[in-house]
Amino acid sequence: MENRRLLICYAHPDDESFGLGAAIPKWIDDGVQVYLICATNGDVGHVPDALRGKYDTVAQLRLSELACARQYLKFEEVFMLGYRDSGMLGSDTANHPECLAYCWQREPERVAEDVLDVMRQVKPQVVITFNRYGGYGHPDHIAIQRATVRAFERLRDEAGTADNYAPQRLYYAAYPKLPLRLRIWKARLKGQDPRRMGINQDVDTLESLRQIEPVHATVSIASYLNIWEQASRCHASQGGGRISRTSRLLRRMLLRKQGFTRAYPAPTQDRVDEEDLFANVVLNDC
Repeated sequence: MENRRLLICYAHPDDESFGLGAAIPKWIDDGVQVYLICATNGDVGHVPDALRGKYDTVAQLRLSELACARQYLKFEEVFMLGYRDSGMLGSDTANHPECLAYCWQREPERVAEDVLDVMRQVKPQVVITFNRYGGYGHPDHIAIQRATVRAFERLRDEAGTADNYAPQRLYYAAYPKLPLRLRIWKARLKGQDPRRMGINQDVDTLESLRQIEPVHATVSIASYLNIWEQASRCHASQGGGRISRTSRLLRRMLLRKQGFTRAYPAPTQDRVDEEDLFANVVLNDC
C-alpha cells in the first residue's frame, strides 16, 4: 500500500504542539503517517513553582508533557535523539558539552547523522523543520534546522548517484506575522522592550519578525483548533495551560491556516501556490 509519510524535525517537547498542533491532526485525518524527531529532552526549560517537585528532573516533567500531547496528536512514532536542552544563546547551559547547540557547533556531522538515521528508517516524502532563524532565534531550533537541511540534501545527493531513497519536499514552518505584530504592539503599549521578551527577556520579537520567510503553501486548520489547544495545554510548564479567552478568540480569527516556506524544490516566485504538501509527490512502497 502506498503511504504518505511526513517527518517533523523539532528541538524540544512542546515545539510540536505550539507550532503544528492543529496541522498534525489534520494530516492524520487525511491519511498521512506523521512522525516526529524531538532532539532534546527539554532539560533546562523554565518550570513554574507550582509544578516543581512533581518529578525528579525537568526532563522527566517535559517528557511527561510530550506523552500527554501525543494522546491528541497521535504520531506514528516519536524519535528522541537525547541531546540536552541548550537554553537560549548566551546562557551558561548553552556551553554544556551534551547540549544540542554545542554538539552542532563542534560535531555537526554527528547531529546530521542522527537525523539521517531517522529519515532512512521512516523514508518520508515530506520533511518539515523550523525556518533558518529557528522561529525566534533559539540555538537548538537553529541546530536541528541546519542538521535537517544537511541530512535532506545528503539523501538527495546520494539518490542522484544510486537507486536510493530520497525525500521529495522540504518545508519550513512559517512564523505567523500578524500575531507577532500584535505582540510587539501590545509590548510597546505596556512600555516593554519588544527586543527583550519572554520569561527571561531573551527573545527579540523584532528580529523574529524581520527573519520571517515567504509563505509558499498553506494548510487549512480551522477544524482542528480545539485539538491544538488541548495538545498545547499538556505543556503547562511552558505556558501551554495559560490560554485566555482573548487569545483563544484571536487564534480562531487569525490562525485558520498554517503557512509553510518551501525550501525544496525551490519556488520560482514568492507566493502561495500549494494547499497540499503532498501535491505532485510520488508515492511508493520504499
